[in-house]
Amino acid sequence: MDRYEIEGHEVHESEVKPTGNGAHVLVPKRWRGATVKVVRVTDPSDE
Repeated sequence: MDRYEIEGHEVHESEVKPTGNGAHVLVPKRWRGATVKVVRVTDPSDE
């Protein structure tokens, strides 16, 4: 696993959910309009 250092204001941990041909992560509504970065911390399961 690599290590990344990111400066920011908050951290939100969530599970990626399937959507159509892709996937999404829900974040708090108050984050609308903000720039975010997503870091995968585990390998995806093949369930």
